[in-house]
Amino acid sequence: MRRKYQVLATVFCAFCLQAQAQLPTNPTTGGISPKMLQTIKKGYKGTTSDIAIGNAIRNVDIRTLATVRDNRATLDDNFSNRVNSKGLTNQYSSGRCWLFTGLNVFRAQAIARFNMGDFQFSQTYPFFFDQLEKSNLFLQGIIDTREKPMDDKMVEWLFKHPLSDGGQFTGVSDLLSKYGIVPADVMRETYSTKNTSRIARLIALKLKENALDLRQMAQKGAAMSELLAQKTTMLSTIYRMLVLGFGEPPTEFTWTQKDASGKPVSTETYTPLSFYKKYIHDDLQQNYVMLMNDPTRAYNKLYEIDYDRHVYDGHNWTYVNLPIEEIKEMAIASIKDSTMMYLSCDVGKSFQREDGTLDLGNFDYSSLMNTTFGMDKKERIATFASGSSHAMTLMAVDIAKDGKTTKWMVENSWGAGPHDGHLILTDQWFNEYLFRLVVQKKYITKKVAKILKQKPIRLPAWDPMFAEED
Repeated sequence: MRRKYQVLATVFCAFCLQAQAQLPTNPTTGGISPKMLQTIKKGYKGTTSDIAIGNAIRNVDIRTLATVRDNRATLDDNFSNRVNSKGLTNQYSSGRCWLFTGLNVFRAQAIARFNMGDFQFSQTYPFFFDQLEKSNLFLQGIIDTREKPMDDKMVEWLFKHPLSDGGQFTGVSDLLSKYGIVPADVMRETYSTKNTSRIARLIALKLKENALDLRQMAQKGAAMSELLAQKTTMLSTIYRMLVLGFGEPPTEFTWTQKDASGKPVSTETYTPLSFYKKYIHDDLQQNYVMLMNDPTRAYNKLYEIDYDRHVYDGHNWTYVNLPIEEIKEMAIASIKDSTMMYLSCDVGKSFQREDGTLDLGNFDYSSLMNTTFGMDKKERIATFASGSSHAMTLMAVDIAKDGKTTKWMVENSWGAGPHDGHLILTDQWFNEYLFRLVVQKKYITKKVAKILKQKPIRLPAWDPMFAEED
């Protein structure tokens, strides 16, 4: 281990010891006393019901015990308004849901426009550049903060987040606009793209080492030109690691388009950018708006997340915060016009995997535990009990005769499963656990168009509400 790492480790250990010394070592109040413990123990009565439930919970998955069986047959896959989708995608053991979701939106548009069959864009191609761009974003952030101490909040955040495979729609728009896209069979999945954790940890470890070197150079008075040259050399190593794991991205390729019956239509030579211009044919950076339902912050405001982007010279994530019913209005308009949308939510809540449903009535933990779980959406966000965790493609809504929405359907990226790889969301679940929706500008209301003219309220990169989707 080099001396500079030994020095850092020594400083860190001294800091930890000092922090521990500041904790109360002999508190007179606040602890659990023997008398208090006796009162606490009265919470368990040891009734025959308690014993039976305890035996069950100790031997069976608690989700199985809390499953409401009578609720399992209440949802079907009939929808009043639905966008057609073809084929399944699978992100495997990776956090690339944001990328699959964005590409699934554009895939549906390309299939409809060119009358194709089961066509897919390559997820590997943009993911390669996502990892390269995020590496540059981190190293440039280190250079930009070179004069700040290691315990500065921003420097600390950078070292904690050098690289990830998660993301959000801004990454899709910036990456495709800059690097283009290719078909799935031109740059295929590899073991390392399907299972990203190992190579991501190695690259992150290398980036942290690089970051310490850059800070040391800056402390010795290196000029900006020297730091940037060294960063380029460091990124060359990262590029090599990515090629070894993912393969090298093509700069030109020949590809045959086929129609829905599998008959060849045309064979042409493309660059990734010319393929993007033909088959996506959209200004992703200007034509899409991210909507958010976050009741912890003021509605009808425009917000921007500092440093929340995939590309250093790209765009920070900017969104309009709105009541959920207003978001639904624009979602319905998009679906009725046969246009899918990028959606993100807290997919782990009330998710019945066997049935492919997300419904507040799927599980009854309150009856099982004889207590209540009563926080609303605002309280769950404020206490870090809920937040966006997964992106999917919104493509159907069921509207009853009275005009009320009853359920929604999304195209997922987890391969085969119930409903041919789709999930059904009840309207009540949608209200509680939907966070982000990306819609084309032509579907936004006049009110939202006006809000987009506001100067964004800037939020810090470490705001806990804005974790990446994976």
